[in-house]
This record gives sequence, structure tokens and C-alpha cells, in this order.
Amino acid sequence: MQKENASKEQNCTKHNSIKNYSHGQEAIDNLPYLLMMTLGAAVFIMGMQGAAWGWVSAAGYFVYGILGAFWIIVFVCPYCNFYGTRLCPCGYGQISAKIVPRGNEECFSEKFKKHIPVIVPLWFIPLLGGGYLIWRDFSWVLLILLLAFCLNSFVILPLVSRTYGCAHCCQKETCPWMKKNSTESIS
Repeated sequence: MQKENASKEQNCTKHNSIKNYSHGQEAIDNLPYLLMMTLGAAVFIMGMQGAAWGWVSAAGYFVYGILGAFWIIVFVCPYCNFYGTRLCPCGYGQISAKIVPRGNEECFSEKFKKHIPVIVPLWFIPLLGGGYLIWRDFSWVLLILLLAFCLNSFVILPLVSRTYGCAHCCQKETCPWMKKNSTESIS
């Protein structure tokens, strides 16, 4: 494992400084995603005024968020340069190494493009559902929760990902999320 980490460091240092992340740093990197899931679930609970369907919707959304993270761990992380190392800022690479075999790193961009759409609805389900619930029965509490969800999901989470996690990644030149030209990342 140390030899593999040294090899990864050698491959990546030409782009960025590389460091091993502690479990605390990994937790910080995952906080915005966890907050997105929590705020999204709260939108359904508050929007449906604590009714059973609100709790069911909230639980379903939260479980979808957890399963979405595992989807990425299983189908994207094996192709990442940081698979099985402490170099992964969110810690997914270590989990992935325990449950699925290593993939070809050259396929990372392809796998990323193919599998990220599975979790994209997490950003829009509470927005659409909360928007409908506000339209149906306006509530200041729900509006504040929805605004907090949007601020976290569309500003804070991408900012933390790009500046804290992705900024140190040696695969960012081939990553659809980090490419400078957004038209390249879509095609």
C-alpha cells in the first residue's frame, strides 16, 4: 500500500501538491453532501407539515442520497487515481477498494460521465418538491429551508468540492467536473 501511495504521489506531483487526508478532513469534505441530504429531507417533512407522507418522502430522499454515494463508490471510484489511498479527500476511494476491484484509470472520465447522472436528481428533487409545496401552501419556514438547501447544494457543495477536494486531484484535466471548458465536459 505504501508503494502504491508513493507511485500515486509521483504521478500526481507534477500537477499539484499531494497529501494524505485524515478522517477528520474527509468528514469536512462530506459535510456539504450530508447537509444537502438533511436539508432536502427537512423540506419534505416541513412542506408536508409532519404528515406521514412527508416523513416517508424525507426518508426516501435520504436513503437515495446514501445509495447515490455508494453508487459512485462502486462505479466511479475504482477508476480514480486515488482508489485505495488516503489521497482521496472524501474517503470514498478507501471504501471502494474494500468492496470492488480496481478499474482502468484511463476510463475515469467515461465512468464519471456515465454514472454521475444517477445522483444529479438529488439536487433537484427537494427544489421541485419544495417549490410545489410552497406554491400549494406558502410557509416562511419552508421557504427558508429551501433557500438554505439551494445555497448549500448549488454554491457551498460545489465550491468545497472544487477548491478543497478537486483542486488537489491529478486527474482534474480529464475529469468532466473540473474541465475549464464546460462544453467539453458535456460532450
